This record gives sequence, structure tokens and C-alpha cells, in this order.
Amino acid sequence: MTTAEELALEHCRPLRGSEHLLDLAQASALHACLPADWTIAESGVLQKDFSFASYPATLLFVNTVAGLAERENHHPDLAVGYGRVRVSYCTHDVGGLSRNDFVSAAKIEALTRI
Repeated sequence: MTTAEELALEHCRPLRGSEHLLDLAQASALHACLPADWTIAESGVLQKDFSFASYPATLLFVNTVAGLAERENHHPDLAVGYGRVRVSYCTHDVGGLSRNDFVSAAKIEALTRI
């Protein structure tokens, strides 16, 4: 069984093609490693809503996630508003969820514990 800490230590790999698409059992197993507030939407997107006390704190989080995404070359969709950010992952090059989505989510969780 993989833990969130182990996932956070991995690095995203370039993935293309449906052979990297996680099936329901694989996605569920990796999802279980993350905190319960990460959800898999009916659309097949891994997502979590984050709340912040101020707009500057919100933007600091967004910029930190953007830096992480650049280092890993795996970019989430970010929906930003005052004091809130929704982070959404789906690997378009595989047609759904890949291991990279869960690795990236675990890295964000590690950031929030600092």
C-alpha cells in the first residue's frame, strides 16, 4: 500500500496514451492515500477546495502550486476567488486520471503541512 508521504516523494513522469489511464480500482487505491477532502468528481477529475483568510494568502498558495507544477511538468486547473482555490487534476494526455495526478495532490498536501 502506498502512503501520501511516499507519493509526495515521487516525481511526475511524461505519460501519453490510454495505457497510463488508471482504472477505477487503481484510482480508488491512490485516492485512499490522500486526505478525505480530495474528491474524484463524476467527471473523473481529482479535486480539492482550499480556503484562505486573505487574498494575498490565496495568491501565495496559487503561486506555490504553480511553481510545483512547473517543476513536475504536471499542471492542475486552478479556480481562484477571494480566499478560495479549487485545484483540479486530470491527465489529458491519457484521457483521465493518472498516477501523476495523485503524486501532485500528495505534493500539495505536503506543502500545506509546512
